[in-house]
Amino acid sequence: MKITDIKTFVVENPPPHFGGPYFIFVKLITSGGLEGVGEAYGVPFGPHTVARMIEDVGERFVIGFDPFKIESLWRIVYSSGYTQHPDLSLMGVLSAIEMACWDIIGKSLDKPVYELLGGQIYEKLRSYTYLYPAADQADDESVYYEADLAAERAAAYVEMGFTAVKFDPLYPYTAFDPRQPSMTLLDRAEAFVKKIREAVGSRADLLVGTHGQFTTAGAIRVARRIEPYDPLWFEEPVPPENENEMAKVAAATSVPIATGERLTTKYDFARILRAGSASILQMDLGRVGGLLEAKKIAGMAEAHYAQIAPHLYCGPIVGAANIQLAACSPNFLILEGIETWGGFHAKILKKSIVWQDGYILPPTEPGLGVELNEEVAVRYPYAGHDRHLNPQERPL
Repeated sequence: MKITDIKTFVVENPPPHFGGPYFIFVKLITSGGLEGVGEAYGVPFGPHTVARMIEDVGERFVIGFDPFKIESLWRIVYSSGYTQHPDLSLMGVLSAIEMACWDIIGKSLDKPVYELLGGQIYEKLRSYTYLYPAADQADDESVYYEADLAAERAAAYVEMGFTAVKFDPLYPYTAFDPRQPSMTLLDRAEAFVKKIREAVGSRADLLVGTHGQFTTAGAIRVARRIEPYDPLWFEEPVPPENENEMAKVAAATSVPIATGERLTTKYDFARILRAGSASILQMDLGRVGGLLEAKKIAGMAEAHYAQIAPHLYCGPIVGAANIQLAACSPNFLILEGIETWGGFHAKILKKSIVWQDGYILPPTEPGLGVELNEEVAVRYPYAGHDRHLNPQERPL
């Protein structure tokens, strides 16, 4: 069996845009008629440029290749251009292609991918969501700034069945981070965490999902403010580029440090584990290098008694790959989702991801267990500007 064709879809995610303004999907087609789907996350170029990058890599290295030979394909693409470096752009492209290969492999063998990566361990997967505005207030971003409203939304999610919620009490992040937090910002962060803890009690974990806004000293000051409310984690307290500085934060607080959405490949994560920077790894399957690379990272983490909590801020194909990894990884902790996987995340699939009472149920269908609804993908082409995770230009 050989890969004979590659097709990309740049899809608009309609308002309220939870998960981003667009999704970038890829489909691989084989000589035997099997098809596999993948998705790229966070490549820092316009989405149509990213689609062309996927097609370029596909035309040069993937067409004519056996989809079962993932290790060989991975090394060939990783080494292209004599790079051999954890490049975020190339690895986003490779991640999409790699997970599409796994989708084909699973369909060829009539098995879910998790059965091919060690076998299913968990029958259901604990999930969490970010705090988003209510449906009737989708254009109102007050929930990201106002502690009382954030606490109200957190309580509503817990009533739905969630046992963990994530929020950034120190929003926004800027292109000029890291910085030292002001007293006003520290007070707001503490009020956020305090009020959300009071609203949910011990029914839910609090995930403090910052975005590398602070210097090491500043992050330690933040940690001391939020520590009394026992968050499950403090995410990306400093930018991800310096694992030794993050390790200083980890050593200064009892709050577990989580990181990983802006890291890629086993090499980046090995440095995190070696330095003791984090005990919760948040690899994103649309960036990290794909399913097999993520499984290797999960194995390294297991040897360090670290856990995995796959990251998601994009479409449901990456979400489906995250589910496959989580289902077969002993050190799985919790899975990020976009609320309950409804809305456009359900519409773009032929059969939506199953969420029940705070848990995701791993699919039993072969491959990734989901099918892209191409009619919907074609009906929603993305024609807007790239505003995906663009930070504020100047610090506040």
